Amino acid sequence: MLALLVGCSSTPNSSASGHSDTGQASYYGNEFHGRKTANGERFDQGKLTAAHRSLPFGTRVKVTNTQNGKTVVVRVNDRGPFVKGRIIDLSSSAFRSIASLNAGVVPVRIQVMD
Repeated sequence: MLALLVGCSSTPNSSASGHSDTGQASYYGNEFHGRKTANGERFDQGKLTAAHRSLPFGTRVKVTNTQNGKTVVVRVNDRGPFVKGRIIDLSSSAFRSIASLNAGVVPVRIQVMD
């Protein structure tokens, strides 16, 4: 019976390898460069980092722009985004790897890496 209850849990294990999700990605504005992130490190626009609401800090995530197929692997070091429909905020360097900064927001699929 216990296994049945655990199996019916409505809370997904978002830190599990292979976890994926789809939604919108945005990027941090320049005003955040140098500020402390939620994990205590300084935000650097040049690094391949991201904010996610629940994945553990240090989790590596593959982000794929579903419009053009371009991908980038980022490390979660902050919390957010807190805008409906957005699932990840990328450093500008990471965002540029998958889209033009002029796009502002792009549809993506994210997948937790091993």
